[in-house]
Amino acid sequence: MSHTTLALRARGLSASLGGRPVLHDIDLGLRQGAWTSIVGPNGAGKSTLLRVLAGLLPADGDVTLMERPLRQWPARERGRTVAWLGQGEQAGHDLRVLDVVMLGRLPHRGWLAPPGAADHAAVEQALRSTQAWAWRERSLGQLSGGERQRVLLARALAVQAPVLLMDEPLANLDPPHQSDWLDTVRQLVERGHTVVSVLHELGMALQADELVVMAQGRIRHHGATADSSTHRALEQVFDQRLRIHPVQGQWVPLPVSRTDSPPLPQNT
Repeated sequence: MSHTTLALRARGLSASLGGRPVLHDIDLGLRQGAWTSIVGPNGAGKSTLLRVLAGLLPADGDVTLMERPLRQWPARERGRTVAWLGQGEQAGHDLRVLDVVMLGRLPHRGWLAPPGAADHAAVEQALRSTQAWAWRERSLGQLSGGERQRVLLARALAVQAPVLLMDEPLANLDPPHQSDWLDTVRQLVERGHTVVSVLHELGMALQADELVVMAQGRIRHHGATADSSTHRALEQVFDQRLRIHPVQGQWVPLPVSRTDSPPLPQNT
C-alpha cells in the first residue's frame, strides 16, 4: 500500500472555549496536495478545529504539520508554511489595499526589511487572481463587504504557503466570485498545495476532494466527496433534511421538506 503524505495530522485533540468543551478526542489526517472541506451544522466545532490546526487556539492532544509537531515550528517558518483566512477578519479601514495584501509577505522578510521584488510580484499576482488589482490604491474602508473579502483572500494567497486554511472564505461573495474562488482553489491543488476550508455552502463543499463531516464537536465521517458513505453521513448530521443527488456531473444537496411540520397559521 502506498504511503499517503499528510499535510496536517491531529491525534487526541480536545479543546474548550470559555470553559465549555467544543472538540472531543479528534483524530484526523488531511492529505497533502488535496482540497478538504469541513462541514456540519452550526455549533459542530468546525471553526474551532481549523483554528487549532492553524496553531491559533490551544488544545490538548497533538497536531503535526508536514510530519513535524506544530509546537516545534518557529513562528516565522510556520507563517511561511501555513496561510490563514479567518471568518469575519477585520483590518484597518484606513489601510491601502496594497498594504493589506503586503502583510501576507511578512514571514518572508527580515525584521523591518522593506518589501523586495519577489514580495511585490507575489502581491500583484494575488490581487490579480482575486480581481482586486484595480483597487490597490484604495483604502479598505472604501470597499464593500465582498470586495474586502477578496482583498483578505489575496493577502492569504500572497503568502504563497504550501498549506492554506480558510474559514468561511465565501462570506459576502456573489456567485461569480464564488466561482472564481473555486477556480483558484483548483489551481492551487493542481500545483501541489493543500487547501482546507470550512464552508456552509454545501454545494461548493461537495466539489472538494474530501469531506470532513462534523457534529457536536466530533468527526462523524471523513472520506472522498464522491463516496455514498460520505453522502449518507452528511445527510445524517443535517437530520435527513437534505439529500445528495448527481446533477450535471456534480453532487448537489437538495432540501427535503419536513412533512411533520405544523401548518402555517391562516388569516381569518
